[in-house]
Order: sequence, then C-alpha cells, then structure tokens
Amino acid sequence: MTIATPASTPLPRWAARLGYAGALPFVALAVAVWWVPGAYRHHAALALLAYGATIASFMGAIHWGLAMREALTPQPGPFVWGVFPSLVAWVALLLPAAQGMVTLALLLGMCLAVDRRSYPAYGLAAWLPMRLHLTLAAAMSLLAGSLAA
Repeated sequence: MTIATPASTPLPRWAARLGYAGALPFVALAVAVWWVPGAYRHHAALALLAYGATIASFMGAIHWGLAMREALTPQPGPFVWGVFPSLVAWVALLLPAAQGMVTLALLLGMCLAVDRRSYPAYGLAAWLPMRLHLTLAAAMSLLAGSLAA
C-alpha cells in the first residue's frame, strides 16, 4: 500500500480521551456478566456482545474512510477490509453469547494486526499505542465475559 501522507499525525488528546472512555463499557459489561444476578446475566452478556460488534464494525469503517481519502486512485483492499469486521461481527451476534464474544476478541486482534500494518502508511503510527491498549482491554473483557456467559 503506497499512500502519500504526512510522516505522522499526532494523536490529539481529546481523541485519546474518547478512545479510552470507549473501553469503559467493555470493562463494566464484563464485570456485570460476572456479578449481576443470574436472571440478568444473559442480558449483560448480550450487551457486551453487541457493544463488541459495534466497535468491531467501527474499526473496519475507519479503513473505508481512510481509503476514501485516496479519491484519485482508490485501491479495493482497504474497502474490502473495511466491510470484513462488520460481517464477522454480525455473524458473532448470531452465535451463542460466549462463542460470539470469543469471535469478537479474535476479530479485534485481527483488526489491530491490520492497523499495525496500514496506519503507518496513512501517517497514523502515533495512534497505534492507544489501539494496542484498547484492543487488549476490549479483548480481555470479551474473553472474561465469555467465561461467565
């Protein structure tokens, strides 16, 4: 992927705050899956699963948006990848909650792997440390939730 971009776009402080705040529902819902009364456990698990699917879809959409910046010579790869997380997240929603959460944890790991390769090409390498932290928080929350679901 050869894209003409600045060397590195710094991570704005407000973006970091929003990003890390987005990890709070993962952690809170994973705790809820373990601690809420049994009658509500399934609801907490579905909420965690749905939030994970939403975030996975968002991770793919970022690539669609970045590819749109290349209006003169767009390549299909980023557009194809951009829809892949949404499709896998949709399938994860159709699985039993525990399996869906494991699927989403793996998917978020795949998203990070793709981002580690593509973000530098877009001049976004400064965003990768936050992406790693958020992926770890999300994946660990999903895996913890899957054990209690």
